[in-house]
Amino acid sequence: MFEIIVPAVWTCLAVYGAWYLTSAKHYAPLTPQEAQILWKIHKQQSGCKGKRMWRIQHKGVLVGFQCSCGYRYIKKKPIVNKHPDVATAKTN
Repeated sequence: MFEIIVPAVWTCLAVYGAWYLTSAKHYAPLTPQEAQILWKIHKQQSGCKGKRMWRIQHKGVLVGFQCSCGYRYIKKKPIVNKHPDVATAKTN
């Protein structure tokens, strides 16, 4: 009985770990200028006639917007990035 339960528990743990590392996401902040540009792109690409954009905030930080047509954009990033931010060295 114990020989069946232990591999099943490890399999469940491995599946959960793989999901967490690949699918789990967190909110990423947007600047007001980025939100404005993304809203304008939405209006151009979809032919939207919306006149107003509302900001979506999470814990006091701007993370997206909602158009008056109902379109909603929220910026999310994976918890584990494939490409970490690399600081570029300034050359003189």
